[in-house]
Amino acid sequence: REPAKNRLYILIFFFFFFFFFFFFLLFSSAPADCPDSVPSSTETGGTNCLAPGGLSDSQVLQEPGDRSHWCVVAYWEEKTRVGRLYSVQEPSLDIFYDLPQGNGFCLGQLNSDNKSQLVQKVRSKIGYGIQLTKEVDGVWVYNRSSYPIFIKSATLDNPDSRTLLVHKVFPGFSIKAFDYEKAYSLQRPNDHEFMQQPWTGFTVQISFVKGWGQCYTRQFISSCPCWLEVIFNNR
Repeated sequence: REPAKNRLYILIFFFFFFFFFFFFLLFSSAPADCPDSVPSSTETGGTNCLAPGGLSDSQVLQEPGDRSHWCVVAYWEEKTRVGRLYSVQEPSLDIFYDLPQGNGFCLGQLNSDNKSQLVQKVRSKIGYGIQLTKEVDGVWVYNRSSYPIFIKSATLDNPDSRTLLVHKVFPGFSIKAFDYEKAYSLQRPNDHEFMQQPWTGFTVQISFVKGWGQCYTRQFISSCPCWLEVIFNNR
């Protein structure tokens, strides 16, 4: 009887050992703090998981009863997003490179590991950058820098167009980059994806200094050295 009892104790021991070992492996291999609903860039397909300051990207975009921000801005260098999503609450925002060239989103304060000479050259040309302004008729972009900017938006082109054009905006000029009425008219009433994802169809892309698309050597904005993604709140 004693050997049988010992075998039983051994079996119980191994059962609990493998039980706890399985749970240890399960929880230690789970991804840390990367929400499934974090939006992807329309060009790169990915973005950072957690924003400094404790708020994840999905929290910035999807706060319940959201009455604060009307858009968020992401800054990219080629295929890498730099820094966190910047939530815009005021009707106007300056996006610039160095202080004290504005009061708003200072790109020069973001930590970037990109050592590309072209990226560094374009960074030095951003200067006073741009100003985003929400007006009654839509969102306007004013080029405050000394170099052209390039913009792509679904509401700037013919709704029946198969490809969106990239529009060049010279220094000192402005353009209505986004029209809410047109944006809503472009969506299907039963478009479930649009209702669930506020950034779908509500995104404007802006590149500093370098253009992209049919008329340029760069076919995608993710090949541009320094660019912005402006994601509008559709609620």
